[in-house]
Amino acid sequence: MDIHQGPWTTLNYSTYKHNDLVDENTFLTMSRRREELPDFERSRDLLPEPWWDGHASAIDCYWRAWQLAFANLREPTPESGFVANYIDTAFNDCIFMWDTCFILMFGRYGSRAFDFMGTLDNFYAKQHPDGFICREIGQPLGDDRFLRFDPTSTGPPIMAWTEWEHFLNFGDAGRLAKVFPVLMAYHRWMRDYRTWPDGGYWASGWACGMDNQPRLGRGVRHDVDLFYHGHMVWADTCMQQAFVAKLLVEMAKRTGRQEFVGELEAEIELLSRLVNEKLWDESTAFYYDLRSDGALNGVKSIGAYWALLAGVVDGDKQDRLVAHLDDEKRFKRPHRVPTLSADDQSYCVDGGYWRGSVWPPTNYMLLRGLTEIGRDSMAYEIGRNHLDMVVKVFEETGSVFENYAPETAAPGSPSRGDFVGWGGVPPICVLLEYVFGIRADVPHGKLVWDVRLTEAHGVKRYPFGLDGTVELACEARERADEKPRIAASANVPVKIQVRWDGGVEEIDAGPGRN
Repeated sequence: MDIHQGPWTTLNYSTYKHNDLVDENTFLTMSRRREELPDFERSRDLLPEPWWDGHASAIDCYWRAWQLAFANLREPTPESGFVANYIDTAFNDCIFMWDTCFILMFGRYGSRAFDFMGTLDNFYAKQHPDGFICREIGQPLGDDRFLRFDPTSTGPPIMAWTEWEHFLNFGDAGRLAKVFPVLMAYHRWMRDYRTWPDGGYWASGWACGMDNQPRLGRGVRHDVDLFYHGHMVWADTCMQQAFVAKLLVEMAKRTGRQEFVGELEAEIELLSRLVNEKLWDESTAFYYDLRSDGALNGVKSIGAYWALLAGVVDGDKQDRLVAHLDDEKRFKRPHRVPTLSADDQSYCVDGGYWRGSVWPPTNYMLLRGLTEIGRDSMAYEIGRNHLDMVVKVFEETGSVFENYAPETAAPGSPSRGDFVGWGGVPPICVLLEYVFGIRADVPHGKLVWDVRLTEAHGVKRYPFGLDGTVELACEARERADEKPRIAASANVPVKIQVRWDGGVEEIDAGPGRN
């Protein structure tokens, strides 16, 4: 009998199927990085500075989000075993995997002031010998709040996405090589312990991150919705794993880990086939969870739109799936996009948490998915609507929230205020990436600027690469199809692809260029 003497001992018997990739996890033996926490006011000049004529409230909301974020920076306790300073999720006394992945989406823009990615390092430092990482870890003691085989213990499994977005902004190949074995080990754990015999993945309300959606059926007790897998194949988890597998393929190729490519591509093929053959309903043109009796559950969840990022939508399904987003009876509500279709009998006009509320993380996922399939106009429309509604609530309350009501400019019910937390995604990420239309691709030396606004706008100190900074300005225009008049400069070479309604132009910016 193998007796395991490490920190993960259970009744003195090892219950682990050892994962060799965990042996490459350098975060497990990393010494804690001791750095002073930065102050917001002193750090402000290190952050991107957007400006937008006639929209002072949006800019004020942007800075308020950063102020709240810096107030949530924390130093680890000696007992926690955490290896880096981090940003608190601002929910309870834990850091959350799901929340952290989206907090760091906007946090990457503040990396010159604070290493927000250190928050993920703390999760990696808690990886188990079989690759498992708990979704919720206590801050005081660094303890897993769930046992690893609990149906609520981990997920959503999207840490690789956050790492990839960071790579696109900074091109940090060294970090990519360091995190790849950690992420690959975790991906294998999910495949080993979260799949049915057909390869489909399961989750639970807490594990999928969308706690109380009525996915298990009508009349199911609230706690069952939260904690039970229902013997279903969960659509969003299947799609997330296909998406993550694609990102891991890219990471493997860039870090010289070609030996994993075949394994990952086989899973992508399996999951793509599974979601289209088993989870797609032709009559309603939507992806659903598959019940144990072989029937689809019929719940139109925003989770189905992970299919766009995963690239698993085949044939004419894409147009029909996206059409629901423009249907006022379903997802095109006054505040776009509710997490549950408005034609569902469980839909709540005040939000009902995940039964209709508009949530920053799922909206960001949707916007990124629309970008992936080239639906830039729709992405702008939804992003602009989302930001406008968030700013209206900010004007009335001075705060940003965990989630928002779908029918009015109001916080969701229930929803926490001053939540940054992922409440920072709309005023920072959505403003910069979808309202302004600025998105970096540092590995290819390119910055896309999809100009949709007609008002003068721009950003100072936009981070591009580990040491690069870009200054961008666009003059006011009469019409959206008028060619933008752009001023751009950078301290590193960068090609800026300027897009507008009616044209595309590439300009060079960098030292010695105009």
